[in-house]
Amino acid sequence: MPTTFTPNTTRSGLDPRTRLSVAELRHRWGWFVALGVALILLGTMAFLNTLVATVASVYTVGLLMLIAAAIQIAQAFSVKSWSSFFWWVLGGVLYALAGFAALINPLMASAFLTLFLAAALVASGVARIGVGFQSRPAHNWGWMVLSGLVTLLAGLVIALGWPVNSLWVLGMFLAIDLVFQGWATIALGLALKRGVPSA
Repeated sequence: MPTTFTPNTTRSGLDPRTRLSVAELRHRWGWFVALGVALILLGTMAFLNTLVATVASVYTVGLLMLIAAAIQIAQAFSVKSWSSFFWWVLGGVLYALAGFAALINPLMASAFLTLFLAAALVASGVARIGVGFQSRPAHNWGWMVLSGLVTLLAGLVIALGWPVNSLWVLGMFLAIDLVFQGWATIALGLALKRGVPSA
């Protein structure tokens, strides 16, 4: 007779190990709330000075590109016998040059990144609209189309305001992201404070 697997869970539906880790986090709920408040404050500061936030965003992207370039080049030299070795190294070098360019001239880099963001939003919006119409007559297909229209409109607004808006668009997106992360972290902290259901 085949044996059946019975998960080791309690009446609360959580694995005991999961309950233990959550219980440990519960004692640190205040740190989550404090982190959330700090993120909201940083997001508010970014809203008040979107130019500085934009430059900070570009510096972050530049540093990430340099790290990615170093990893890619190191990986290429670890397998020098690979047939695509040259192209792998070349890609890493180009990535590094782009990262250095972003760090040297963040305002120029912000213009390119803003234009790329506008193009990505337009493409995503068009794709979402297409998926929405293809989903007819499925339930709520109109919400997908509406979501695509909003994304498409956002991309067009950014594109029409380019390159002037490249001084603040990335900073605004960073500010919004920080504020939402802050509220989500506070919500997590308060949920931990309420505790885990008893077994």
